[in-house]
Amino acid sequence: MPRSSNSKGGLTRRSVVALAPAILTLSRASSATAEAVLGDDGLYHEPWFLNSFLDLSDDLAGAADSGKRFAIMWELRGCPYCRETHLVNFADPEIVSYIRANFEVLQLDLIGLRKVVDFDRQELTEKDLAEKYAIRFTPTFQFFPGFAEGLGTKEPVAREVARAPGYLKPRHFLAMFRFVRESAYERGTFRDFLAGSAR
Repeated sequence: MPRSSNSKGGLTRRSVVALAPAILTLSRASSATAEAVLGDDGLYHEPWFLNSFLDLSDDLAGAADSGKRFAIMWELRGCPYCRETHLVNFADPEIVSYIRANFEVLQLDLIGLRKVVDFDRQELTEKDLAEKYAIRFTPTFQFFPGFAEGLGTKEPVAREVARAPGYLKPRHFLAMFRFVRESAYERGTFRDFLAGSAR
């Protein structure tokens, strides 16, 4: 016999309805790690990646307004290590949870033709922007400071606070995001940060 809505102990219709948002949130959190979708462009896409008008200054400012840092992930169709990043690194709930809480990530295509407005207001295709920043490997993550002011006057590579060229295993991958979030680049290199974390 089903319990009435005023029975003590156990679940009631009211308590189930009250719990529904929390259950949905938990369900989404657990499935968030398995949501990478292979697009028509040959790249895997995460549903939580930044949906952008491709104006880097605006993207960085938006991230800062949310208390987050801004990063660009460069990829290439058919890149096995890009696939590994999505299906291994981004399949780790700890990694995804940390990145989503602390970063906005913009995905760009190394040979893409979409127009992007750089920090110096120059409009370039993704391919030309990659050349401007000397992006040679995929995946490459570029990390930027917490503010856009003055970035446009610097040389392109000097606009970054850190770069991860090529694939990083999950432990080092998460450490790189922590390195940036904690502004540890102001105190030393990523290698120094890893050595300190290992102690």
